[in-house]
Amino acid sequence: MNIYCITHKPLKNIEKLGLLPAGVGKNNFPSNYIIENFGENIAHKNQYYSETSFHYWIWKNLLPYKKDNEWFGTCQYRRYFVKKDYENLIQNTTGKQGYLNLNSIEELKNILQTEPSKEWEEYEVILCNPWSVEVSNKMKLIKRGFKSIIKDPSIIYNKRKHSIKLHFDMFHGHGNLDKAIQALPLKDRKDFTDFVSNKTWLSGHCIYFCNNSELLNRFYKDLFGWLFECEKIFGFDDLIGYDTQRIYSFLTERYMPFWFQKYSKVLTWPWVYCDIAKF
Repeated sequence: MNIYCITHKPLKNIEKLGLLPAGVGKNNFPSNYIIENFGENIAHKNQYYSETSFHYWIWKNLLPYKKDNEWFGTCQYRRYFVKKDYENLIQNTTGKQGYLNLNSIEELKNILQTEPSKEWEEYEVILCNPWSVEVSNKMKLIKRGFKSIIKDPSIIYNKRKHSIKLHFDMFHGHGNLDKAIQALPLKDRKDFTDFVSNKTWLSGHCIYFCNNSELLNRFYKDLFGWLFECEKIFGFDDLIGYDTQRIYSFLTERYMPFWFQKYSKVLTWPWVYCDIAKF
């Protein structure tokens, strides 16, 4: 199973893990890397799209040649799918999403999910086990969620209202998600609004395994059709700072689990956060 590990900097440990290194951004990469500025691409938008610019590369340069029913997928240099056996050892709490104490590249390699599992037979897409978007720090909730609290003070004590939408408003610009939703086609607008307004968890990080090329092509067509419409709203010049500069990646992170949950057979799977640059 081919797994493309997306990174913005060269890392020898990617190859030690048996993954296919995929370079994005402005750094120079070794000749064995798949580089996103080759072929049809939006590499020039990477600082705003982050890993999503490589997803565009997959859509335009990989999918046309991929055999259907053949599993493949993506990971990031800090986030990886791992074997089901380790699921109960992984912490998925605020501040420790995907946390497992790993002390070497060998330990990570031993637990990586590198082949399709028998449990996937009835599914088309594998996404990350969800993590809670609950804001546990009350002062941060009040400071960054002030505009939302003015509209609904019960947010302070009712954790069921700590939705994907509240989280986005707090950390990526209040009202920006609402503006983006208005650029969605009508077929998804209400359903996506309900999803972000009611879900208190997120299968995020924009990594997946998939075995259906036609499905993935439809997803990417919908995703990038929407993001390019969002560019007309947010542009690029005013996207400054962590909260908003990568807004197209943050939108993708919310849209991906929604779309796949709506249009395909999805299974969530354990994953870990592990920065292999430290080894």
